[in-house]
Amino acid sequence: MVDAQRAIINVENFQEATSQLAQTTLRSVLGQYALDDMLASRETLDRAIQTILDQQTDYWGIKVSNVEVKHVDLNESMIRAIAKQAESERERRAKVIHALGEQEAAEKLRQAAKILAEQPQSLQLRYLQTLTEIAGEPSNTVVFPLPIEPLQHLKTAAAGEPPDA
Repeated sequence: MVDAQRAIINVENFQEATSQLAQTTLRSVLGQYALDDMLASRETLDRAIQTILDQQTDYWGIKVSNVEVKHVDLNESMIRAIAKQAESERERRAKVIHALGEQEAAEKLRQAAKILAEQPQSLQLRYLQTLTEIAGEPSNTVVFPLPIEPLQHLKTAAAGEPPDA
């Protein structure tokens, strides 16, 4: 209180009036912000509330020198909404990470395909490696495409003919 006469004459109970005004102003100012913004910029909120209160209580002879928001009670529906928002954000991040992984895998497959295309022998080696992997698993029938060129070399070798140069 900076002016006792105005505090007594201009308002019936300055302490109660200041308390009520502070609560109303707090609700009004906090209602303008998202919860994340409230948590991130507490000092800004404190200053905004202090400015509004100081302007309003000046007529009463009251000077508001400091405001600090210590605790905000949230109702059950607000808590559920915040939890739902947090869950959505986690799902969004998981999808982004998964998409980045798919993108990296596609790039590596593209690079591998380019290397295999440059060396046809490496593709044949890859076929043979796949055969050994399949052979280790119990299965009834394995159909495996094989290029005709290696078979031609086997046929000429079995016939005793000299290989083509």
